[in-house]
Amino acid sequence: MPARLYKHIETIWNFHLMGHEVTPADCLFVLCSNDVRVAEYAADLYRRGLAPYVLVSGGKGRFTEEVFEKSEAETFAEILLDEGVPGRAILLEKEATNTGENVTLSHALLEQKGLRFNRFILVQKPFMERRAYATFLQQWPDEVQSVVCTSPPIPFLEYPNTDLTFDHVVNATVSDFERIKDYPAQGFQIEQPIPDEVMSAYNEIKKAGLW
Repeated sequence: MPARLYKHIETIWNFHLMGHEVTPADCLFVLCSNDVRVAEYAADLYRRGLAPYVLVSGGKGRFTEEVFEKSEAETFAEILLDEGVPGRAILLEKEATNTGENVTLSHALLEQKGLRFNRFILVQKPFMERRAYATFLQQWPDEVQSVVCTSPPIPFLEYPNTDLTFDHVVNATVSDFERIKDYPAQGFQIEQPIPDEVMSAYNEIKKAGLW
């Protein structure tokens, strides 16, 4: 791959990163996926005392139904337990199949349990930070005091592994940018300004016809 395309992809990757300062909150809201490093990172945040609850949300997605024996939420919860998070601190939402459902079904779960949180830390994969943040702000029914988003601090070129190949990571990075661009018009996310250099990088990647 030409070096200039690496640069363009990295530009979009960096756009996904919100750069939020993570401060103590009421709940770590983990949007599950096929990357168990997110669960490990959430456990680290819990051990650092950043929230008393860990809400994990995810059913069986297209990337996990043939890989995980249980739902994404149950798989992540097992990792949290192994990493020292007590069961009493874990809240499970096991049906969501997309980011919007992560938000709406998790809200319904908290309502059912009589829990109301005002400060959230969203925990996601790096290339889904901005999408998770925008979806939460659009679809969470209640006003909240604060919401920030964070992800495992792994640079772009170090992120692919045996479970998430380089092509998968690049495809997801570009696809999630397209969702950020297109989903506000469909009512799924809040509108977010896209810097000219990010839009230019996307256009160059599409022009190359590789993804």
